[in-house]
Amino acid sequence: MVFALGLGDALVGVTHECDYPPEAAGLPQVTRTNIPPGLASREIDVSVRATLDSLGSLYELDLERLERLQPDLILTQRLCSVCAVSTDRVEPAALSLPSRPQVLNLEPHSLDDILDSIRVVGAATGREASATAVVAGLERRIDAVRANTSGLTPRPRVSCMEWVDPPFCGGHWMKELVELAGGVDALARAGEPSRQVAWQAVMEFAPEVLVLTCCGFSLERCLQEAQILRRYAGFEDLPAAQSGSVYATDGSAYFSRPGPRIVDSLEILAHLVHPELFEAPGAAGAFERVVLDRPHR
Repeated sequence: MVFALGLGDALVGVTHECDYPPEAAGLPQVTRTNIPPGLASREIDVSVRATLDSLGSLYELDLERLERLQPDLILTQRLCSVCAVSTDRVEPAALSLPSRPQVLNLEPHSLDDILDSIRVVGAATGREASATAVVAGLERRIDAVRANTSGLTPRPRVSCMEWVDPPFCGGHWMKELVELAGGVDALARAGEPSRQVAWQAVMEFAPEVLVLTCCGFSLERCLQEAQILRRYAGFEDLPAAQSGSVYATDGSAYFSRPGPRIVDSLEILAHLVHPELFEAPGAAGAFERVVLDRPHR
């Protein structure tokens, strides 16, 4: 959002996960994770639950670095304790900083909320006109997708998996994205967090399109996660598996992030659900059809 508003030169620090645009990756990082690297997805899930229970947060703030950077404004969130440092930890830290920065909490649960967040950041930084222009451009693209899918019937059953092991459905804006893209998702709940679902529920829903939007995972890691699907009883009988409509995406770059690229995510999803209506977006490395390894006999 900061770079989209033309404020890249004013940005002095980022989290350890901020990597877009590329200029952001070169800035000082003011957070670190308590989750060890190299874990399998099941191990990550176990570690996340245990760390939240014992420490209350998955992340730590580098207060000494923050003090050196002297920010005037800190953008934070209370949307998800698994995704980033929450406002509850940032606000007390900000009070200890000599610069006494304003702390701005962003907590979008829907597509409209994400657009409103851009306006809020624009207002807080004196870039209202830029925010209005950015949002208007995003709304035009959303409307273009909506115009192509509004009258479609029947709509394919679509499941977006935010985690594979254990299975999680998409949260917050994901059900809305599926509907705008011309599909129907009976597993996700609009405006509510992602939640663990029983594999039997996935089987009963019988998705015709299955999209892995694994939170925080690159396309390469998501393709690895896709191989876990074969462990689930009946997976190969799902309509999506039978038709070859199982896809891995770069969830970290797109679907997981409530910023301007959420509209790129919508366009990617629209192509995957209705390739006959939408050309493949130009974003390189955004998605790939899953080819599952066959067991050796």
